[in-house]
Amino acid sequence: MAIKFQYNKTSHQQLEKQLHMRERMLPIIKSKESALRMEVKRCRDDAKILAQKLEDQILNYEAMFALWNEFDASLVKIKDVKIGIKKIAGVRTPILDHIDFEIQPYSFFNSPKWFFDGIELLKKLAQLAIEQEFVLAKLNQLEYARKKTTQKVNLFEKVQIPGYEDALLKIKRFMEDEENLSKSSQKILKSIQHKRREEVANQ
Repeated sequence: MAIKFQYNKTSHQQLEKQLHMRERMLPIIKSKESALRMEVKRCRDDAKILAQKLEDQILNYEAMFALWNEFDASLVKIKDVKIGIKKIAGVRTPILDHIDFEIQPYSFFNSPKWFFDGIELLKKLAQLAIEQEFVLAKLNQLEYARKKTTQKVNLFEKVQIPGYEDALLKIKRFMEDEENLSKSSQKILKSIQHKRREEVANQ
């Protein structure tokens, strides 16, 4: 990234401000990146646990497969899914608040006894599947935010801060050279004036 600057004090002051701002921001961004990295790992672990739970429940479901032919799956419906928002390291992520199920009326006397267990099993399956979707959505958002934050850390650390430091050094050297030239010129001028005064005095 080419930093635009001029060889003067005003430009030097502006660049110093920009550099100090980035140096102050860098630890904050690094700490955010670290927090996001930890949350991504935690979220991945949660997703694995939920996937395993879901798989276990499906295996339970398959164990009763012959009975499920008698079961009326329309008895269980998802009425509402309540969503919340949680901020993690400044990132708004969706959280599952609550799922409302609607159970259709059925005859306790004419239906098999295991229908109640079947309803509970379906509710658990739906709950786990929806929880998994939320965790994966949260993971995607956190992963995206972490990548963006890492890019910003790299931009500050490897491009902008060294770029500003280099520009400031160039301006400083230029101004020092200019000052040295000015001092040398003044010495030469004084020396010439002194010689002329001596020549006038000797005449």
